[in-house]
Amino acid sequence: MQKPYVLIFTLLVTSHVCFAQHKKFADSIRQASSIPELAYAVVTSKETKEISWLGTHSIELSDPATATDRFHIGSNTKAMTAFIIAKYVEQKKLSWNDKFFDLFPDWKSQSRPEYFNITLQDLLSHRAAIQPFQGFDDPEIPAFTGSKQQQRASFGKFVLTLPPAKKDSTQSFVYSNADYSLAALMLEKQTGLSWEDLVEKVFNTDLHLGVKLSWPENQTASDTWGHYVENGKLTPAPSTLEYRLDLTEPAGDMNIRLTDYIKFIQLNLQGLEGKNNYLKADTYNFLHRGVADYSIGWYNIYEADQELSSHSGTAGTYYSLVQIDRKRKIAYIIFTNAFSNDVKTGVRDLMRKLKADYGR
Repeated sequence: MQKPYVLIFTLLVTSHVCFAQHKKFADSIRQASSIPELAYAVVTSKETKEISWLGTHSIELSDPATATDRFHIGSNTKAMTAFIIAKYVEQKKLSWNDKFFDLFPDWKSQSRPEYFNITLQDLLSHRAAIQPFQGFDDPEIPAFTGSKQQQRASFGKFVLTLPPAKKDSTQSFVYSNADYSLAALMLEKQTGLSWEDLVEKVFNTDLHLGVKLSWPENQTASDTWGHYVENGKLTPAPSTLEYRLDLTEPAGDMNIRLTDYIKFIQLNLQGLEGKNNYLKADTYNFLHRGVADYSIGWYNIYEADQELSSHSGTAGTYYSLVQIDRKRKIAYIIFTNAFSNDVKTGVRDLMRKLKADYGR
């Protein structure tokens, strides 16, 4: 019979070899896909099984990746906005079935009748047929004035005057960043606080996750630079880069450290295991499984023997991909500071490798 300490030593050596192989594979993906910095983690509800940071902050800088680096997570912000809203649904400030125009009756006369019955759940699960506002082929947006909250309200009024988006016959929803702006307006109306204030309260004061808005700061601090492709060349983006995300911030404009994002994902894993924490287990189950195809801030995927909550995110200069394997109770997180088709392909190849090795 093999002695227990020999077995433990064997397992530790095997794990170390596996980590080294993954790190080497990830770095090969990083270099082949022209990604300046790539960070990834594999986690359960209780532990981080593997974590690594590779590369440099920018193609034009030599300072190496560190554990304190921040990444813009794009549309992975949606799950975090939905998480905030869920807290106030639990407190009965809102309900998933609240109709938008019951909260904003004065807007009804100027809005299209096709939207009269849309609910909070419709918005968060992309069932409201609102125009997508994904950065291409968008209707021209007027120049709004005032605070971020006031501009978001003006934007909300504007999108409700537009014709509904046409739904692809193969999909049950129309993915729209504007949906989350409208949902945030409902949250603000019922709490009396701005979305920005609620981000600060929930994620920073209550959960200590160090969430920030917009791009990571790289002009007065040493941190990541996003990168985009221009004229076939990877181009670094300073944190001062202007990009009109303020109107759809609740859909895609947070940045965070990987170590803190892990804590957010672990809260979700714990909830999916039936444990109450900041939210109730039943709430997590609804967020992830409550609506087919796209639930509340998460794609709800059933394929082969897999049951997944998944989302990617980009605003054109960073790319993130997150998957929670709900059956195996494990999650995979990949952050990069660049975006291109090659980046997307490389990240998905790394995701497949990690899932193949940990999902056995």
